[in-house]
Amino acid sequence: MEHHRTRPRQQGPRRGAPRAPLPPQARRRPGTAERRPGTGRSRTAPVAASGPGSGPRLTSLGCALFCGAAMVLLGFLDDLLLGPSLTVYGVLFLPVSALTALWVRPSDLLTAPVVAPIAFAVGLLTVADGSGFLDSVMGLVTALSTQAGWLYGGTLVTGLIVLVRRARLLRRRRRP
Repeated sequence: MEHHRTRPRQQGPRRGAPRAPLPPQARRRPGTAERRPGTGRSRTAPVAASGPGSGPRLTSLGCALFCGAAMVLLGFLDDLLLGPSLTVYGVLFLPVSALTALWVRPSDLLTAPVVAPIAFAVGLLTVADGSGFLDSVMGLVTALSTQAGWLYGGTLVTGLIVLVRRARLLRRRRRP
């Protein structure tokens, strides 16, 4: 019985094969010493830049997890400390949405305005009224309709920050 290959052949030299000589520009100069790992100076980690561009860089999934977890946690804290205060929950949504827009990495910028309203709704489950399933759904719909201003405001904040960051990124790419 014939066995067919399941993986394509790897291109390049085999393990035991002699190496091809390096081109002249890659060869070591006669006066330079060869560096070996573990000898000489110790390597230090690069220092993180401080400024407006520094901070965590979240992927789309990380952005969704951060925003969702923050809103659920803030919803629980709001319910625990103040009772179910929807206004406090809405006010707390604004900085979370701003941080989400600031911390998302440049290649995933367009996901932040999508994630923020979803996280608002998920966190709102902890603050909305209702004891059973249908009561909770009705409380969620009621809370979403009465707190739509905070939802739109946070989404607008996220969208504006993302637009400014995207415009700056494109302007920086176009400059030589």
